Amino acid sequence: MIGRLAARLTRKSRSNFYYAFLTLPRHRRDALYAVYAFCRTVDDIADLGDERGVDRAAQRSQLERWRHDVALCYEPGGRPENPIAAGLARAVSAFAIPREALLAIIDGVEMDLDQVRYETADDLYPYCYRVASAVGLCCIEIFGYTDPRAREYAVNLGTALQLTNIIRDVGADARAGRVYLPQEDLRKFGVTADDLRAGRYTDEFASLMRHQAARARQFYRAAQEAFPTADARSLVAAQIMGRIYRALLDEIEARAFRVFEERITVPTGRKLAIALRCWAAARFGHAGSRRERAA
Repeated sequence: MIGRLAARLTRKSRSNFYYAFLTLPRHRRDALYAVYAFCRTVDDIADLGDERGVDRAAQRSQLERWRHDVALCYEPGGRPENPIAAGLARAVSAFAIPREALLAIIDGVEMDLDQVRYETADDLYPYCYRVASAVGLCCIEIFGYTDPRAREYAVNLGTALQLTNIIRDVGADARAGRVYLPQEDLRKFGVTADDLRAGRYTDEFASLMRHQAARARQFYRAAQEAFPTADARSLVAAQIMGRIYRALLDEIEARAFRVFEERITVPTGRKLAIALRCWAAARFGHAGSRRERAA
């Protein structure tokens, strides 16, 4: 019951992660569904304030309840009543999911209640760590790994994915009062928060976004450099996530960063093709991996 609920939530979100989950054995996939459902549910608490006028005190109270539920997941005999939390507890009991990573995810969501501006990229990175890299650190424990470099891989890949999300959603985020692009970058390229909220596509905006894309690609490269090849089979789902998001960044660039007009996505067929190539590369060798890099 709990596993089906988490799986439905994952599919309903049409997440890029869903295609990575398909490659996992059932017990690992169910644990990933539970972690992802936790992330989606906690993240929705911040979004409620944007859409329904929920006050900050109510949002903080909900996040505090989630911290309590996370604590229960690690207590002997702990039984969270929330069905999503109960699924998370089962995942925690089966895999070495770090408590501090789950709490970091909640902390990242709480940052959206307070911090809507970041002066520099260095100021933004702790937020990226909490809402994305910490998720990766949970995931790799479920995937399994032997080389500790997998943690560095997860942190860099999580940051790359979050920077890609920021590029794609820059207009919607600005309309919700959140500007994740560093303020010093906005000034450098002559773009204002009002421009983002109004969806003004200009040469200056395109230059700004090229700069953000280059920064994201630095983290994709850093992740690939840290990738532990000895764990290629167990980390294939992570590779699929990274390749799909990199394809998303490619698509955004190919459309000259016209992200205000529509929400840019990677076609389903291409996602499935990426998943198949990554799976084949991990299963049968590196030829498929070279082909995917060239794609």
